[in-house]
Amino acid sequence: MAQAAFRQGTEAWSWLMGHLLYINMFLSIVIVFFQRRDPKAVWTWLLLLYFVPVFGFFFYLIFAQDYHKSKMFRIKEVGDRLSSSARYQGRFFKHSGKVIEIPLMEDYGDLAGYNLELGGSVLTFNNRVEVFTDGKEKFADLCREMEKARHFIHIQYYIIRDDELFASMVPILKERQSRGVEVRILYDGMGGRFLPKRRLRELKKAGIRTACFFPPFLGRLNLRVNYRNHRKIVVIDGRIGYVGGFNIGREYLGKNPRFGYWRDTHLKISGEAAISLQIRFALDWNYAGKENLFLNSHYFADCAGLPGFGVPSPGQEGPQEGKKEVNPEEAQSHGCVKKLGIQIIASGPDSLRRQIRDNYLRLFHKARNHIYIQTPYFVPDDAVLSALKIAAGSGVDVRLMIPCKPDHPFVYWATYSYVGEMIAAGARCYTYENGFLHAKGVMVDGHVSCYGTANMDIRSFELNFEVNATIYDDETTLCLEKAFLEDLNCCREVTKPVYASRSLGVRIKEQASRLLSPLL
Repeated sequence: MAQAAFRQGTEAWSWLMGHLLYINMFLSIVIVFFQRRDPKAVWTWLLLLYFVPVFGFFFYLIFAQDYHKSKMFRIKEVGDRLSSSARYQGRFFKHSGKVIEIPLMEDYGDLAGYNLELGGSVLTFNNRVEVFTDGKEKFADLCREMEKARHFIHIQYYIIRDDELFASMVPILKERQSRGVEVRILYDGMGGRFLPKRRLRELKKAGIRTACFFPPFLGRLNLRVNYRNHRKIVVIDGRIGYVGGFNIGREYLGKNPRFGYWRDTHLKISGEAAISLQIRFALDWNYAGKENLFLNSHYFADCAGLPGFGVPSPGQEGPQEGKKEVNPEEAQSHGCVKKLGIQIIASGPDSLRRQIRDNYLRLFHKARNHIYIQTPYFVPDDAVLSALKIAAGSGVDVRLMIPCKPDHPFVYWATYSYVGEMIAAGARCYTYENGFLHAKGVMVDGHVSCYGTANMDIRSFELNFEVNATIYDDETTLCLEKAFLEDLNCCREVTKPVYASRSLGVRIKEQASRLLSPLL
């Protein structure tokens, strides 16, 4: 039996090697004529197929699956058309001739309008933001809020590990579920592939609903490296939302010796923007969980009572029929203590536009004083790289902070190659030395900040499902900038002499990884 299997395997391998030229020719035709790719990505795939024939073929099967993208996301794209609130608000802005008066909108109203019109990102007003940079503090706060949940808890993470962190959360979720609070957990099929079936059965037995985005089809083997759901969202009762870089796992508490202290950024949003996060969760849940949450109006009941979703229609005065006005006491109950503008911006391979990337581009072009960037991976496309280099060359203080150690070596060394270009353009670049830097965000001029799940790389811009919060507020942005400046005390600046002194081995790794950057 074993000999027969070995003989069949040998014959299959011989057939593959004998027909490899024809297979590569066929894949080349598909890449060039049937897929709308960036020319650099096309040439990278062609070189990989012909210069690394066997491995290039398997890399293509795993990483380049655009040929069925439209079919995979057809259902999801229908759900994403539910942007009537954004269109409604956009018509009101056009009719009124101005953006609703909140601080900074005079300077950034065009950016808010762009995100609204082309990305369907509703501009919300009454919000409060709390910033977490430490995993222990973030998850302690999350557990306290979940214990107070009265209606529902919706959890979405790219990675959920079945370790002590998740184990500490499960009893709270089971207790809330037993008291009538609806609990849903959505995880990615790649990031959550090590969740054991016994844990999922335990959650199901307790009444907690779970769903997997793009589940593996052979045990824990998942060949879909692209199109991962990289979002991290928690919404509690539609009044509190969390978004940022922390996943669920012991390393995010700084307990993995390989990484040490884990420096990340997560936002706790109380107020109207939590509804935008809830809508984003519902769209992903509808696709993965095959349950239409939009049929249950109580998940979005607060939309009627919050002014960002109660904008009057053109020509209409006063609140809409059936909707209540919000007085200060009600606003306070929602955690709305000031006019703090927030737009929740999402992008992914099911989107026609790279909304998060375009939002970054507009922020870079509008910068007059400084741009601070934190990201674990810096593999920008030409437009982003050019915008940052132009800003640096124009006298804008551009500072980039990356980790000092890789968790994905090819991506890290590609990142380091772009650092050299940034330094040459006049930017200042730093490596974070106090553990691992996983924060993902941009701060501009002390006025506007954008933090969330998206890295500053092509994969986040085009191939992953991501979500960020753009915050139009001096106080919040200055808080984030203060944390950034404090992090500089734990950094080593990569100056021109430091970069020029890197070893031959580092240079080789940089160049090899840079060639693969369109695929990373």
